Parts: sequence; C-alpha cells; structure tokens
Amino acid sequence: MPRLHVNVDHVATLRQARREGFPDPLAFALECEQAGARGITCHLRLDRRHIQDEDVARLRAGIATLLNLECSLAEEILAIACGSGADAFCLVPESRQEVTTEGGLDVAGERARLAEAVPRLTEAGGLVSLFVDPDPHQLDAAREVGAPFVELHTGAYALARGAAREREFERLARAVEHARSIGLRVNAGHGLDEENVGPVASLEGIEELNIGFAIVAQSLFHGVGGAVERMLARIG
Repeated sequence: MPRLHVNVDHVATLRQARREGFPDPLAFALECEQAGARGITCHLRLDRRHIQDEDVARLRAGIATLLNLECSLAEEILAIACGSGADAFCLVPESRQEVTTEGGLDVAGERARLAEAVPRLTEAGGLVSLFVDPDPHQLDAAREVGAPFVELHTGAYALARGAAREREFERLARAVEHARSIGLRVNAGHGLDEENVGPVASLEGIEELNIGFAIVAQSLFHGVGGAVERMLARIG
C-alpha cells in the first residue's frame, strides 16, 4: 500500500483569502499525522499564493513525519529549499496564470537546469523527485539528469471519464513499469480523490501518493482526521 502524504497548500489558500492567521497549515498537518498520514507536502510558489516562507519553517520544526517541499526551478525558490531542512524535494513546473499545476515538467527540455538542480538539492539532504507526465520520453530524461524518483502526474487520469479514464490508467500503469525498469522509484499525485484513488493505489511499485485538495475539502464534512482516514481506507 502506498504511503499517504497530505498536501496542506489549500489550508493556506483559505487563510490567505482573508490574510488571517488561521486556519493554520501546521495544525492541519499535525491532525493528518495523528490520523495516519506518513508525510506532509507543501508547495512554496514564487507568487506565494498560499504557502508562505514561514509556513515551510514551521512545518519543518513542527511535524513528526517527512516534509516534502514542492518547488520550481526558480533560483529564489531553490535557495530557500536548500536551506529548508526538508526531507524530500519535488521539482514542479510553475506558471503564474495557472489555477493549479497543469502538467508535468518538460524534463527533456530542461536537462541543463535540472542537471544542476538535482545534485544541489541532493547535497542539501533531501530525496529529489521530478513531477512528470506518464511519458516514457520524460521518464528517460529524468533518469539521465540523476533524479532517484519521479512523481507521476495523475491529473489527466483524474479528469477523464469512461473509456478515456481507462486509457489514462493504462498509460499510468505502463509509465510505472517503464520507470521501474530503468531504475526510477515512483510516486504519484494530482487530482486524486476518494472516487478515483483506488486503481492508482493498486499499481505495484508506487511508493507514495500526494493528495491535498480532496482531503482539505472533505475535512469540511468529516473533520481532518475523518478525511484522512477515509482516504486511507480507499488506498487500501
């Protein structure tokens, strides 16, 4: 069964909507841990639309599980990441116009910058993953730049319905198999919820699922612990 890491970005989104001191991403993270989450994820964006610099520091100091910091290739963010003490780093694409991350990194097109960023973050003490679409070409490029992990972007699968979802699921399955065959470890995430997470969680070789929005949303109805427990039950 994959480990569940809970992304707390959208707790900060709600807080930032009113520029209040609450709800607190750290308090939410601690309840997630108590309910069985094995790690906490946050994304420090250049535009600081949700997670703030001090949130990263407080999460690192306060949680008992692993901290996974999502970050872009922007120098400002990489410098913060290297000093953050995070246990893991996931390099993601970022656009100021997007509502949320819209696709995987173009690893093949960013080989030069990634070849510098991956060892830099590794030297900072964290495991590095690249957020990629389930595309063999991108997986091969991830191996070439030295990343030990990829996180497969499950957004297309999550949005699809019927036969289209089946095709996207098969694409994910082939990507997991290919990644492992070339020595990459595999995580997955984006758009996963209680309705669609089961098949992805069943794929042999996926070590970790990063899920945020669905858990934050369900916590309104079931409480934080209840939302995490419901997700864990569906992961299996």
